[in-house]
Amino acid sequence: MKRTILIIHPGALGDILLAVPAIRCLSLRFPRHEIVLIAAATVSRLLWECGVISYWLPLEGQACLELFSGTSSISKELYSCVNRCDRAVVWMEDKEGVLGSFFQEFGVASVQIQSPFSRGLRARHQSDRFLETLGEPTRDSLSERPVQVPLHLLARGKDYLDALRIPHEQSLALVHPGSGSVHKCLEPRRMASLIEWLWQEGIYPLILEGPADRDAVGQALHFMSRRPLVLRDLDLSQLAGVFGRVAIYIGHDSGVTHLAALLGVRTIAIFGPTDHHRWAPRGHHVTILRGSPCICESWATVKKCEGKPCLQVPIEKILITSGLAIRMASSANPRYST
Repeated sequence: MKRTILIIHPGALGDILLAVPAIRCLSLRFPRHEIVLIAAATVSRLLWECGVISYWLPLEGQACLELFSGTSSISKELYSCVNRCDRAVVWMEDKEGVLGSFFQEFGVASVQIQSPFSRGLRARHQSDRFLETLGEPTRDSLSERPVQVPLHLLARGKDYLDALRIPHEQSLALVHPGSGSVHKCLEPRRMASLIEWLWQEGIYPLILEGPADRDAVGQALHFMSRRPLVLRDLDLSQLAGVFGRVAIYIGHDSGVTHLAALLGVRTIAIFGPTDHHRWAPRGHHVTILRGSPCICESWATVKKCEGKPCLQVPIEKILITSGLAIRMASSANPRYST
């Protein structure tokens, strides 16, 4: 069996996707090894299906909980990965030294344990910080290269949209009104205006509702005279397939926005209080829009801020940017033309 490079990443969707350039660097540096990721199951499965990693174990599973318990008894699955491990990369703190001792016990030759939030790192963008932990050059060509969605996921996405009876010749815009925090989102009335403009331009808008987006979606729908279809209960792999038919994606600072950008979809990312220089997705196909620079000193201040001037992006600017992005997508791929 092949030797392994083992990566532990405890972050959420967007955080893990920001680490993809660093994961790709490890794949290139160790082409004869299996890249094994221990992270959240949904995003790990997607990265495996897209060929970014070789194998994965769910961080929330019992097998991986044993990593942090200090127990000497571990599952056969975890034992197989660690026993063949030549390098372990842990993107989190290990204050008690439990993980370091675990890998030392198994004789892993190289163990790198460093949080991407470490004050010792100098890079500004989060993707670059992951690369810096590996001693790799920042902002390399891998940072903006899209991940290819495999054919079987594209077929899943097509089947899902076909079941909704969406015409194949229709240009689709996927709009995500939510994010990880209500303080990162446009006002519902303004989001509704944007979606209605898409209708008027002959573009078929679809609304994405994730597990935490019910209120944001419901409030936006309240202001619409014509309600678009709402996509609910999609797992990440199915969503990746849907992105294969989308001409443009519009969203906030969220994990889904990073997914759209990573898959090469024309992406408009609306940023407010979070630092776009550190957290925004990258790529020539990505446009970052924001209002006035945020002057809040902390997240507690953001929550108390009234009016959110940092999110007061002129609707006209979003509309113009959306129209340009859709025309660019149409010229690049005839199936998106209206």
